[in-house]
Amino acid sequence: MRWLPFIAVVMSLVLAGCATTRPATYLVDTKGPYQLDTGDIVRVAVYGDAELSNTYKVDDKGAIAFPLVGPVPVRGTTTEVAAQRLARALANGYMRNPDVAVEVDQYRPFYIQGEIKTAGQFPYVYGMTVRAAISTAGGYTETADRNRALVYRRQGNEMVRGAVDLDFPIYPGDTIVVQERWF
Repeated sequence: MRWLPFIAVVMSLVLAGCATTRPATYLVDTKGPYQLDTGDIVRVAVYGDAELSNTYKVDDKGAIAFPLVGPVPVRGTTTEVAAQRLARALANGYMRNPDVAVEVDQYRPFYIQGEIKTAGQFPYVYGMTVRAAISTAGGYTETADRNRALVYRRQGNEMVRGAVDLDFPIYPGDTIVVQERWF
């Protein structure tokens, strides 16, 4: 009986040694409408003015350099809000009741690195998952962890990290890191 507490302590230490620790994971937001950012190329249609209807790139400051009105800030907005901002700018002395539509022509790229065959920057396709991104980068190396990856995503002024499975949806601008597996 006197050995019972000692055996209980030893068994708890043995079992604790068998427990695995997982890396800290952080929530990565996957909901909400797409928000424009630097590197996106948008198609702007100004009805009744074919010369203003064109594709425009969102610059480093998060704005579209639009003829007549100059830079119009669109970073962090949806295409609907961007269209409203452009229409307001055009209505301010240039056009009467402008009708503007904005849609994404080309998304900014995503980045992938780590234990994949070709690291780098790749074009984003709407609805892409981590699995599709890995395929785009040529697949895994022999030592890759084939069950999960890390995704780094900008949310506001912060960069968040999340350990995710392969069917996790990615966004333009995300950085995916495929880690080495531990045998």
